[in-house]
Amino acid sequence: MLTKVDTGIWVYDGPSVQFYHVPFPTRMVIVQLENNELWIHSPCHLDTELQNEIEKLGVVKYLISPNKLHHLFLKEWIDAYPESKCYASPGVARKRPDILFYKELSDTPETQWQGMIEQLVFRGSFAMEEVIFYHRNSKTLIVTDLVENFAPHSLNCIQRIFARIAGILAPNGKTPLDWRLTFIFNKKVANSCLQNIISWKPERLIMAHGQIIEEEATEFLQKSFSWLKADH
Repeated sequence: MLTKVDTGIWVYDGPSVQFYHVPFPTRMVIVQLENNELWIHSPCHLDTELQNEIEKLGVVKYLISPNKLHHLFLKEWIDAYPESKCYASPGVARKRPDILFYKELSDTPETQWQGMIEQLVFRGSFAMEEVIFYHRNSKTLIVTDLVENFAPHSLNCIQRIFARIAGILAPNGKTPLDWRLTFIFNKKVANSCLQNIISWKPERLIMAHGQIIEEEATEFLQKSFSWLKADH
């Protein structure tokens, strides 16, 4: 069920969800903090089997909605773990008034994970801001939709064509074309965010959709974001 990525960090690939009538795989990241507290990034559908696996690792404490597209299963986790704290990325609280969020995420890591996980709000788009995280011990960058990197064999012929047009086909994954276009007026701001991410020197890149980059993640990011650096 859970795949250990490195010491204190796991991923879970959940069932697909429909997005514009296209099945999108779901992936969440679990980080074990001090005192076995668990930090859950982009929670997937929660079932009994997954719940049993999660509880072997520790206590679910922090639920993270990294952008305003990744919030579908938060209520399931809040109901299962009422003592947990749910954190919103910019725009999510307005979209989900049915959820009582503990706090909106900013560029400053919360005290509970400061020193273990860095974070940054990736700005510059007029449509959506995503919170990016960096797990220091494993040198792992955690993104959601900012980079997508679909394996060709995971798609049918038509899907591969559209993925190539959108620029999200591995091994050359990047920000989807429709989202890239929303940075047109603020590339300078976005490029500043990118440089902050590059300064962390990540070696691994985990995204919600597509193949994980297991090595040379910094080099991958520089190539992936060449569209942003041009004419910014």
